[in-house]
Amino acid sequence: VGPEALSLWESKSTFTSFGVFFLQMGWGDLGAFGEPSKETPNLDQMASEGMLFLDFYTANPLCSPSRAALLTGRLPVRNGFYTTNAHARNAYTPQDIVGGIPDSELLLPELLKKAGYINKIIGKWHLGHRPQFHPLKHGFDEWFGSPNCHFGPFDNRALPNIPVYRDWEMIGRYYEDFKIDLKTGEANLTQIYLQEALDFISRQQTSQQPFFLYWAIDATHAPVYASKYFLGTSQRGLYGDAVREIDDSIGKILQHLQKLGISENTFVFFTSDNGAALISAPKQGGSNGRFLCGKQTTFEGGMREPAIAWWPGHIPAGAVSHQLGNVMDLFTTSLSLAGLQPPSDRQIDGIDLLPAILQGKLIDRPIFYYRGNEMMAVRVGLYKAHYWTWSNSWEEYSKGIDFCPGQNVSGVTTHTQEEHTTLPLLFHLGRDPGEKYPLSFASDEYQRAMERISVVVQQHKVTMVPGEPQLNVCDKAVMNWSPPGCEKLGKCLKPPKSDPKKCFWPH
Repeated sequence: VGPEALSLWESKSTFTSFGVFFLQMGWGDLGAFGEPSKETPNLDQMASEGMLFLDFYTANPLCSPSRAALLTGRLPVRNGFYTTNAHARNAYTPQDIVGGIPDSELLLPELLKKAGYINKIIGKWHLGHRPQFHPLKHGFDEWFGSPNCHFGPFDNRALPNIPVYRDWEMIGRYYEDFKIDLKTGEANLTQIYLQEALDFISRQQTSQQPFFLYWAIDATHAPVYASKYFLGTSQRGLYGDAVREIDDSIGKILQHLQKLGISENTFVFFTSDNGAALISAPKQGGSNGRFLCGKQTTFEGGMREPAIAWWPGHIPAGAVSHQLGNVMDLFTTSLSLAGLQPPSDRQIDGIDLLPAILQGKLIDRPIFYYRGNEMMAVRVGLYKAHYWTWSNSWEEYSKGIDFCPGQNVSGVTTHTQEEHTTLPLLFHLGRDPGEKYPLSFASDEYQRAMERISVVVQQHKVTMVPGEPQLNVCDKAVMNWSPPGCEKLGKCLKPPKSDPKKCFWPH
């Protein structure tokens, strides 16, 4: 922390705890970002009491790589959360994946432990489900949630139902012990996750222990769910019901911090792991506002996210920032607030946002848009250059899979992987946030902007040493057949014979 920024908070704070709300929601899902139904009063109030980031990005248009990036401060192509199986393919951690977060990566909770922090994850981990990838082996002290998304129900013969853990051991499975009604969308999971958060905060306040709470719930991920009290209450259908319950829960968590008298000692950040999944819209997907396409793509709708920083007594109320931010910055910023330095033995992509948050400064930095092992685009200032374009294949599109419904832009939302490395497609995101009007290659503006961007890209490639890809190999034998604790519950299942194969990634 720079001395000026440090003085802004040090005198008021005996310790600084951290809360990160990390969900799947689109840029246009909050009232503060223009959603017309105005059904997020608590998040809107959080924005009015804190700082709204209008130019905040995730590190990947898919969930698992984004979560790995947030916790390591590194691009997924560096930390191994990518695939080399076919070019520029998205990949995540389904339950037959062999890989996960490598031991060589240093996660935020591991580093915070050095400063005496107690760390808890609530919700979806998604960085590998095999024993060596367990979150309590990577710095977390407590866990309540699941290693994978809540897909199912499965028959426990061809595919096992996904387990839910408390700390080291499973305590049940989705659809069996933790009900999700696919017909009505009813599930009580968000309420359970809320209570877990409130109880954890209370315990740390009682012991005067600084904490890191990572609240990573997945109610807005298809199949979308909400508790009975919220079902049917939104103008936006089931997805809106889930958003309303999340908004209510975040309001209760912030109120709890204030009631306990520790809100001025707690830095809280809300954002998303990827853009809204338009493939499941409108019933089970959100809104990316004016931005092009959604989840799975490196257009703005896939990677620009809602983001709010909240820290009463420190962040000026009602502030709006145009700082280019990224989920990886939460790694570096949190370490800075804890008085820790980021690791010096590896490339860290996240920057310290404190000067932007506490002093309103703008830090010059690029945003890189990766899909799998390929840098698809880069943003420098208000300009975004696409070196590759691709939404999804014609084969998938012909089956009704569409990542850009109603948003075809000729030559941009391509259904084949189109290379533009010689003449990148260039957009001015201030005048054209929807990426509809590429600048003329012959214009002086294009030439000036690309001269600056080309230097940034060349410097980036010099430092790019890809990590060992973790998302290449799948094996049904490593699925959630017999997680720790299954014996006590009588829920161990017999795995099939190991048969590792190359994972197939269609997107």
